Amino acid sequence: MPKVLISDKMSPKAEEVFRQRGLDVDVRPGLTVEELKAILPDYDGIAIRSATKLTEELISVASNLKVIGRAGIGVDNVDIPTASKQGVIVMNAPFGNTATTAEHTVALMLAAARHIPSATASTRAGKWEKSRFMGRELFNKTLGIIGTGNIGGLVVERFQGLKMHVLAYDPFISKDKAKEMGIELADSLDEFWPKIDFLTVHTPLTPKTKHIVNADAFSKMKDGVIVVNCARGGIFDEAALYDALKSGKVYSAGLDVYEEEPAKENRLFEFDNVVFTPHLGASTTEAQVNVAVQIAEQISDFLLNGTVQNALNIPAVSENELPALRPFLNLADKLGTTLGQLTEAGVKRVEVLYEGDVADLNLKPITNTILNSMLTPMLEIGVNLVNAPLIAEERGIEVVESTKSRTRKGFTSLITVTITTEKRERCISGAVVNQDLPRIVAMNEIPIEANPEGSLIFIANQDTPGLIGKVGTILGESGINVANFHLGRTEMGGRAIAFVNVDQDVPDSVMKQLSTLENVLEAKLVRY
Repeated sequence: MPKVLISDKMSPKAEEVFRQRGLDVDVRPGLTVEELKAILPDYDGIAIRSATKLTEELISVASNLKVIGRAGIGVDNVDIPTASKQGVIVMNAPFGNTATTAEHTVALMLAAARHIPSATASTRAGKWEKSRFMGRELFNKTLGIIGTGNIGGLVVERFQGLKMHVLAYDPFISKDKAKEMGIELADSLDEFWPKIDFLTVHTPLTPKTKHIVNADAFSKMKDGVIVVNCARGGIFDEAALYDALKSGKVYSAGLDVYEEEPAKENRLFEFDNVVFTPHLGASTTEAQVNVAVQIAEQISDFLLNGTVQNALNIPAVSENELPALRPFLNLADKLGTTLGQLTEAGVKRVEVLYEGDVADLNLKPITNTILNSMLTPMLEIGVNLVNAPLIAEERGIEVVESTKSRTRKGFTSLITVTITTEKRERCISGAVVNQDLPRIVAMNEIPIEANPEGSLIFIANQDTPGLIGKVGTILGESGINVANFHLGRTEMGGRAIAFVNVDQDVPDSVMKQLSTLENVLEAKLVRY
């Protein structure tokens, strides 16, 4: 029978699951690197939490290892590229703590609305300050939620039980899916901010979501809004939140995550109307048991039946296929990342066309990579290369693959992704060029050659004299150096596009200047 090592402390239920399924299991937490190197070749699978660091050195000597399972979400302690190279599946357990995090969101919202921690301290001190702790009702108010994935969906259900109206901002959910969930969908953040009485966020921390709740957002909200963050530190701009609390724009807040953790010092601690907890979203006895049981079941299913669940690396790719696939997987990641950061409306359809030599390869992992990279920017952690198609289906997104044996002149292989949203259709084509380098070769059928690396500004405009100079002037005056300026157009005076590689990150204020230039139709920043 397969043999599994549990190398970190976790619920005994994990060991029970392995033994019940007939696997040989050893529980040995606290091993040194040298001890792990000596015994890892004996195991088919390993279950870890955060203490064990599975580096390239360790994975390389694990000659029989077939699966790594992380009892929890984060896998920063696993060298995934090395695992993929050796054909080792890396799994996590992203759903075991979803209910717990959703409940903690509700708890913080209620505690912030009714001043429960401050009222507790006051009452314990022998005071009876009923008038000081006048609170707010949630009933019949509008809850604003950013992100309606695994955790966000559970949060919606719970606040609907409190008879709140839910307004969501989520570019990757269709209006039909929103209707099914019983929520209203905002087309933009500018529409979203002024309508909400309460705010909660449930997205990962990405370049697109960092400081998404900022000074500009607070300025557009109603006076007296109540906000909660149980997702990731950095989604809220803490300096802006401080000012909003100081001015009274924010009535109260509940925070479980912070820009710097552990948060032993923070300016926000001076406010009595903020509820603070030390990243407790997943910290319940049940959640710790759930993730341990989930990962044990997933490892067992894989070793006994070959079933892959919640894998974070390349699914179903043989060792012989990988060399040919790798450059196209890299290209697929760039195309999906680009579309994911340019999209601002509910996605209805994703069509992938493979032309030329690439059409003869195993296309499933390439399509999955496109979906994973496209969905990741606005979904909380949980989307991966294996479940991306299922998540797309659950969100009402139709996914279509097609192939052509021949490609347009100048390319041996071409991947074109067309995304249809509630508002528009956007099409991007990519190719692999010299030394397996990914390149964007067309956007909305306008030919171009752009390098999808670092910080890349996308501009769509009417072709007019002087626009390129104005863009360069704005960037130069802001201290932003242009590395490459790629241009394309349909015809003189027609539709035009530009991809501008820059050496520094571009502030929102600069992007606003670019977007308001005459004849600019769209200006957005993509970070890779």
